[in-house]
Amino acid sequence: MGNPGPGGYAAILKFGDHKKEITGSHPRTTNNRMELMAAIKALERLKKPCKVRIYTDSEYLVKGMTSWLPQWVKNNWKTSRKGRVLNKDLWLRLLHLSEIHDIEWNWIRGHSGHPENERCDYLAKSAIKKIEGTE
Repeated sequence: MGNPGPGGYAAILKFGDHKKEITGSHPRTTNNRMELMAAIKALERLKKPCKVRIYTDSEYLVKGMTSWLPQWVKNNWKTSRKGRVLNKDLWLRLLHLSEIHDIEWNWIRGHSGHPENERCDYLAKSAIKKIEGTE
């Protein structure tokens, strides 16, 4: 999918034997926005504060939440090169959600056979096909 262009996201919530898949799409977006939305939508489904492990193949998401975010906030949402932080609206939502939940961020290599990651990739692509009318 081109950037910007149609995009999809997916997340799988697991608790014990229970599993819930969530998906969404947007006709004109970026890959990074969809990576952030997957985490946001998953965390927003939680009904009470939880200890959460998030696995993602997005280094952008993991580095943003574990390294960059405190500095962005301190620098009034400017990057180290003094540019504006992209996707600030979504980072703010994640910041809020991270104040509610105890989140452990884990990066995994994409397309490496991780079952849930492969399933999310399939679901996100299916969500794009729905908005394009090709499914």
